Amino acid sequence: MSLKENMDALKEELSSEEKFFESAIRTERFVKRYQKPLIAVVVASLFAVGGAIGYQTYTKAKIESSNVAFNALLANPADTIAQQTLKNDNPALYDVWKLSQGISHNDITVLEGLKKSEAFGVSDIAAYEAAAIKGDMQALDAYTKQQGALYKDLALLELAVSAIEKGDTVLAHQKISLIPEDSPLYTVAQSLSHYGVK
Repeated sequence: MSLKENMDALKEELSSEEKFFESAIRTERFVKRYQKPLIAVVVASLFAVGGAIGYQTYTKAKIESSNVAFNALLANPADTIAQQTLKNDNPALYDVWKLSQGISHNDITVLEGLKKSEAFGVSDIAAYEAAAIKGDMQALDAYTKQQGALYKDLALLELAVSAIEKGDTVLAHQKISLIPEDSPLYTVAQSLSHYGVK
């Protein structure tokens, strides 16, 4: 190598070291200037991660506790401790369990109490079951007028059967005609219309 090449290589090496030191100084100034906000961001991130992990652990424990309580209630419906645990840990599942108990025991008081439940479908089914168990045709008729009623077609069928029993074939045909063709009860309704209503 010639002396000139050595000098050029030395200049390049010094230039790259100079750039490295310059960037190190800039980084050091940046860190010194924004030290407190950077520490705050790191601490906040740690708290956020810790909070998320804590919440996830808490939620998982509640789910496991409610599953144990639900299984205990399936084995022994009179277990008041399991009832209270399920009610506290998972109110929606508790309402579903209460609904199943109310239906299986034809308990109108329980069903009436569930009409204001916020669990999906529970208030709707409770309203239908309470009206059906009581044989309250006005309540069933009011149920069929609710938007999105889950058992609307079944309630219409019950109203039609009640009308047939009273000899009101016009009302029976009217209720049967409200059952849409895509309903699973459509064929039953049509059979009732042809054979039950004379």
